[in-house]
Amino acid sequence: MKKHLQNLIIALVAVLTLGVISPNHEIWTNLHPKDDTRQAGIPTTSKHDLQLGLEDSVFERESFEHTLSIEDALLQPAKELAYLKFGSRIGPAIQNEFDSNIYPKIEEVIQQTVASTGGLGNRMLSITETPSGDYAEKMFHVTDKDDNKDLIRFHVRTEKRPLDGYFYNFHYHTAEDGFTVHHSLGDIYWSKNTPPKWLS
Repeated sequence: MKKHLQNLIIALVAVLTLGVISPNHEIWTNLHPKDDTRQAGIPTTSKHDLQLGLEDSVFERESFEHTLSIEDALLQPAKELAYLKFGSRIGPAIQNEFDSNIYPKIEEVIQQTVASTGGLGNRMLSITETPSGDYAEKMFHVTDKDDNKDLIRFHVRTEKRPLDGYFYNFHYHTAEDGFTVHHSLGDIYWSKNTPPKWLS
C-alpha cells in the first residue's frame, strides 16, 4: 500500500508541475524500512524510466499551451477582469445586463480580432491583468505578446446625463485607428445617485 501511495504522490507532482519540477527521490529512500529490497540494491524501476515519464509530461504541457482555446485564453479571462473591475458594489447591480447585452459584443470583437491576426496558433495574444480603479476607464486590453503592442482596449466610462442620471458606457478602441475612435458596445443605466468607484 505504501508503494502505491508513493507512486501516486510522484505522479501527482509530475502532473501538477507539468514535469517542470521532478520529485526528489531521496525522500522516498528515507521512508523505506531498513530491510526494504531497494536498500539491498535490487531496483524495482530504473531512474531512466522515471525521467522518461517526466519528460513526456513536459511535451504534453508544451502542446497543451499551443492548443488553448480562445475561450480559455481570452474570453474567460476577459469576463473575470470585467467583474474584477466592477467590484462587489457595482457587479451585482449590472451583472445581468452586462452578461446579456455587453459581454456577447465583447466576445464578438475578440473573436474577430483573433481571426484577423491569423488565430491563436499564429499569434501569442493575451489579456492584461489589472483593470484600473477609481473612476478610470480601463477594463482590459488584448495584447499581441510577440510585438508587445495592444490590439484592442476595452473601456467603460461613467457618464452623467442631465435629468437621466448615471450610465456606464462600454466601448473599445483599436490599434487600426490609433485608439482614437470610440466603438460603442452599449450603455447600462446605474441610477441618479453617484456610482461607487471601480474595484470597490
